[in-house]
Amino acid sequence: MQYFEDIAVGSKASFGRYQVTREEVMRFAAKYDPQPFHLSDEAAAQTHFGRLSASGWNTCAMVMSMVVANLRDNQQAGLGSPGLDELKWVKPVYPGDTLRCETEILEKRVSAKRPDMGIFKSRMNVFNQDDVLVMTFISNGLVSTRPNDTPDTRPD
Repeated sequence: MQYFEDIAVGSKASFGRYQVTREEVMRFAAKYDPQPFHLSDEAAAQTHFGRLSASGWNTCAMVMSMVVANLRDNQQAGLGSPGLDELKWVKPVYPGDTLRCETEILEKRVSAKRPDMGIFKSRMNVFNQDDVLVMTFISNGLVSTRPNDTPDTRPD
């Protein structure tokens, strides 16, 4: 299990692979962001997107699925998140794109009110298959500190 104490400022990680499909883009848009450039090839062709594009919120959901899979694979003692900072949709995401994530830990501290919990900030960069940055944000994560009765199992 990865606890607060195991998180190192400056550490970087790359993870995820998400195939963006036309069906998902249109299904998400129909339910949550029904703008013409997310729903119609013809309407999208008349915009700066040039073709059908994913909602930024759909891109966030795709990234969240990669984040959760990564946390599950790495067994982090995560406790959720109080939110994001500086969310930017840099380039459009299109059906046929393949997304991946790169993250870097920027800072961390133990909670003043809850010493059993740590707070860390990380920069998330999301790239498409051509290594073009499509989205970036600062994530604020909450994670358990190592219980007193759990030995530190990290190598010396």
